[in-house]
Amino acid sequence: VQLQASGGGLVQAGGSLRLSCAASGFTMESWAIAWFRQAPGKEREGLSCMSSNDGTTYYADSVKGRFTISRGDAKNTMYLQMNDLKSEDTAIYYCATGPARCFYYYMAKDDYEYDYWGQGTQVTVSS
Repeated sequence: VQLQASGGGLVQAGGSLRLSCAASGFTMESWAIAWFRQAPGKEREGLSCMSSNDGTTYYADSVKGRFTISRGDAKNTMYLQMNDLKSEDTAIYYCATGPARCFYYYMAKDDYEYDYWGQGTQVTVSS
């Protein structure tokens, strides 16, 4: 039972990447999904979440209008489409899922609210 994140890499500023997160051994259909990132020397930042019931989404101001969270049709995948990437987006990106609270104005950020975390995928944006 695990989450596996992938899709990171090196991209030039202004470019795009699509991160994927696949669950094995369970489905995420009934849980909120979320993406976080952590840059060197900085605290972990909650980027986006999607609720399980009505698909409500939340985006941090730092990524609003550039990043899009989504679920896959297979119910055991989630994605983060990242456009217009900037050097300050360089970080390790983590996916998470669990019975967390997610509203258009609020995103749960504590570890205990998410049952599963992916191992992280590195995104590096060159300027």
